[in-house]
Amino acid sequence: MTGSNEKGSTEEGSTEGEACDACPNPRFLVGTTSIDDLDAFLGRVRSIRRETGAVVQVVDARYVVSTTQLERAVARAERAFERGEEVARDHAVETLLYAAGRRQIDDALEMGVDEGETPAIGIAYASSEERNEGSSAADGVDVEVALDRLADLFADGAALDPDDSAAPTGSRERVAERTDEDRVRAFYDVSDRELAATDGTLADVIEERVALLDVEK
Repeated sequence: MTGSNEKGSTEEGSTEGEACDACPNPRFLVGTTSIDDLDAFLGRVRSIRRETGAVVQVVDARYVVSTTQLERAVARAERAFERGEEVARDHAVETLLYAAGRRQIDDALEMGVDEGETPAIGIAYASSEERNEGSSAADGVDVEVALDRLADLFADGAALDPDDSAAPTGSRERVAERTDEDRVRAFYDVSDRELAATDGTLADVIEERVALLDVEK
């Protein structure tokens, strides 16, 4: 599925009970997209997916509070597919639903990238479905190639080092500097009272929501 309601998305450490049986280790690309034609951009993302076998998604970084938010979204989406409880037919869109904390695809699309310049995060991983089918299927999925191809769609994309401590600027900082807290609070409907009632940060609130969300059919 390719969707756009002024926004675009493409289709084709965790709390107890969250993890899937063979959860992927997603790779992330952080930077800026400069999109003239959204449909053409989404078409290129779908091409990367077909040619590499990886699950690929691109989201608006202003709605992302941490890589943990995205890692948990991937884990919950893959668990939904393992249990036959997925809402979307496509792993990338299911991941978007969990990342956005939404039960409806149209609502989640607000978290997708748009035409013009957008701070963005690319996500690439091998689905647990592919991993569970054995090494021959997994060998046909090239996440690193998908990440490299995705970088070509970014104006200034740079992959996050899986080892955060090895990165010149830590992954948390690189994601956090693109977060728009006002936008996040409005999108996830986080009130002053809710934030004041917790001992944690805004990131903690959003990460917990992703971990606990049940996406219904």
